[in-house]
Amino acid sequence: MKFEVTILGSSSATPIYNRNPTAQALNINERLYLIDCGEGTQQQMLKFDVKASRIDHIFISHLHGDHYLGLVGLLSSLHLNGRSKPLKLFGPAPLKEIIDLQFKYSDTTLNYEIEFYPTDPTQPAVILDTNEITVETIPLDHRIACTGFFFKQKKTLRKLIKEKVEALAIPVNYFSLLKRGQNYVAPDGTVYQNDELTIDSSVPKSYAYCSDTLYNQNYFAQIANADLLYHESTFLHNMLDRALQTHHTTAWQAADVALQTGAHQLLIGHFSARYKTLNELLDEARSVFPNTELAIEGKTFTVGA
Repeated sequence: MKFEVTILGSSSATPIYNRNPTAQALNINERLYLIDCGEGTQQQMLKFDVKASRIDHIFISHLHGDHYLGLVGLLSSLHLNGRSKPLKLFGPAPLKEIIDLQFKYSDTTLNYEIEFYPTDPTQPAVILDTNEITVETIPLDHRIACTGFFFKQKKTLRKLIKEKVEALAIPVNYFSLLKRGQNYVAPDGTVYQNDELTIDSSVPKSYAYCSDTLYNQNYFAQIANADLLYHESTFLHNMLDRALQTHHTTAWQAADVALQTGAHQLLIGHFSARYKTLNELLDEARSVFPNTELAIEGKTFTVGA
């Protein structure tokens, strides 16, 4: 099952050359999920061949402009391009008022329905539960209400070993039972153990998206053992005072979060525009947590690789 994230934007409050405000496209088994939607996200989607028409779920972490100012434009473009199927939008409660006001004064009535689900920044909650995944909010500690999002795959059914099933001429109506772990009893009474006829499906993977936040152990337990952890890393640790003042995290702190929570891999982003190159941020994080990568725009990372 495909589970990968493409970076569309990795800058913090202001864009700079070659870095746009925050946005990511998550592909889970060919279903696309958009996480945050900073200014310029549509252009980034065109540049990196992320098809907006395939996005049915959008998640907005908080209402600082670098995380949502591209949203109304994207919603408008979907309308102009003839979208008719509903779109599920998850974000802070006031986001609904912002969207309604924009469309009210542009005299726009969308061709499709926006199903809006307000997030609660005070406690974790499952906000999406499908046959393939669950998505939980991660309460974070920022200047305004802010949540991250924890995407978790569900365990899939066991897979049949085609040659063995065919050799025993097992009837098709038994297949679903075998996939669910049941043994097979042949007409002559012979019992074939399930693990002789099937193989287990892959271990479910998880992706934790931690948007703007102070370093705060309150969310550590919830994101434990993530296969891929994205964590904002706005500053180098020599600017810790600035990070504390603005309720952000340093690269060193993000790496320590990965270390403390048992993440398998760390992805750092949301870089301050003061950094024209990012090698120092990467080196600082890797000094604490070696399996760290930069959230470079246009790059796709496989969760659990």
